[in-house]
Amino acid sequence: MYSGIVNGERTTFGTSGLLYRSNKVMYDRATRSLWHQFTGEPIIGPLADSGIRQPYFPSVVTTWGEWLAEHPDTTVLSRNTGIYPAEFYVPEHDPSAIYYSYFTSAAVMFPVWQRDPTFEPKEVVIGLAIGDAAKAYRVKDLQKASLVNDTVGGRNVVIAASPTSRAGRSYERGNATFSLPEAADSDAPPAELLDDSGTRWQITEGALVSQTDPARQLPRIPSRTAFWFGWYQYHPDTEVYRPAE
Repeated sequence: MYSGIVNGERTTFGTSGLLYRSNKVMYDRATRSLWHQFTGEPIIGPLADSGIRQPYFPSVVTTWGEWLAEHPDTTVLSRNTGIYPAEFYVPEHDPSAIYYSYFTSAAVMFPVWQRDPTFEPKEVVIGLAIGDAAKAYRVKDLQKASLVNDTVGGRNVVIAASPTSRAGRSYERGNATFSLPEAADSDAPPAELLDDSGTRWQITEGALVSQTDPARQLPRIPSRTAFWFGWYQYHPDTEVYRPAE
């Protein structure tokens, strides 16, 4: 989820139909430059080699049920887009979905020249890139842990994850170490955390917010949810989270 403002000008992006390392190549409609979808950098056209890198925002891959429970007043993008009929938009697990066979297969669609055997190529990971450091967390491991205190690129982070969906939100944690409250629902995403001083923190989309002093906040860190082969191609020196045995 990138900013739609390029060089101070508001614009929109489109799909070029091209791929690079099995990732979408998009274009901006202001300059017609082509951009890497994974890195947010222009690669061909007037903005190529400009040093621009689009800032991206925190986002999460979750289920409608989880999202609605957390955000009951949310707005929803209509399926009546005028581009395709509403029945065209079906869940990925529906056999009639366009990429159903791809998502349910272990194979990749195009050759991947740079691979790593740590995980299967299409294992889903949540990746953090902080400075020159990168670390990947397998979604399955986060689902089991629900909460991970870690350090990436010299920055202390905490990741709160859903036990059932791909949702994982990462935040700065300063010098605190977080745990889940004893009364936390193990079947639902964490709603609040407890630091080692006993202070409760509310999980929000923008930050962890202290319940005793709402002015105290620990900001969200943008992350990416990706197939392992996609993350590894752009972060070949990535660390990998290993859960404690």
